[in-house]
Amino acid sequence: MLTDDERLDYLLAENLRIIQSPSVFSFSLDAVLLARFAYVPKKRGRIVDLCTGNGAIPLFLSARTESTITGVELQPRLAGMARRSIAFNELEEQINIIEGDVKEIPAQLGFEKFDTVTCNPPYFPAHEMSDKNLSEHMAIARHELHLTLDEAVKSASQLLKQGGKAAFVHRAGRLIDIMAAMRNNRLEPKRIRLVYPKAGKEANTLLIEGIKDGKPDLKVLPPLIVYGEDGEYTEEVRGLLYGNEQ
Repeated sequence: MLTDDERLDYLLAENLRIIQSPSVFSFSLDAVLLARFAYVPKKRGRIVDLCTGNGAIPLFLSARTESTITGVELQPRLAGMARRSIAFNELEEQINIIEGDVKEIPAQLGFEKFDTVTCNPPYFPAHEMSDKNLSEHMAIARHELHLTLDEAVKSASQLLKQGGKAAFVHRAGRLIDIMAAMRNNRLEPKRIRLVYPKAGKEANTLLIEGIKDGKPDLKVLPPLIVYGEDGEYTEEVRGLLYGNEQ
C-alpha cells in the first residue's frame, strides 16, 4: 500500500485516510477550504476536480455528496497515490482518478457534461521559481510549468453545463487575473471569500465560485481567519479540519 516515504494520514472530519509524502505531495489547508466552499449537488450530479494531486479534494467532497467525482492529475506518481487512497477508503464506485493533462481533458471527458468543477491550480508563474530545491513533483504542482491559470479556467468552463458552477482557490494577489479569466471563459463570478492568516493581516488566499453564463451579481462573503491571537486555529477552521466534535 505505501512506498518510499509515504504515510497514511487521517482526514478527521470525514473519517477517511489519505496517502501523503513529504517529498512528493501533501495537501494543504487550501484543499480543505476549497472542498468546503464549493457547491456540490447532493444526490445526482457529476463533479470534476482538476489538478487533483493526491486526491484530497475528491475525498473531502465524497463526504458531502453521493454524486460521482472524477479527479484529473497530470503526474503519474500523484495519480497513483490518489487511486490507492480511494481504494483504501473503498470509494472506487464514487471516485475515479484520470491521469491526464487538464488542457486536454474536456475532449476526453466530454464538453458541457458536468455540474461542478473544482480546481486548486498551480499558484506561481513559472518565472517565479525561486526555490531550486523543490522536487519535480512539487514544482509542477506549485508553478505554472504545464498549466496556466487561464488554461485551467478554460478547461473548467468547457467541462461545465450551462448553469454549472466552478470553484477555485488561489493566491489573493491573483484576484484580478482569475476574475478576468473567468469572465473571458463564460464563468460569471458569483461568490468570493478572502482568507486571512490572522486578523489585521493582509489576505493571502481567495476562494471564488462562478456560474457558467450566469448573470452579474457578486456576493462577497465574510472573511475567513485561519489563526487566532494565540497562534491556534480559529473555531471555524478547527471545525473544517476536525469536524464539529472536538
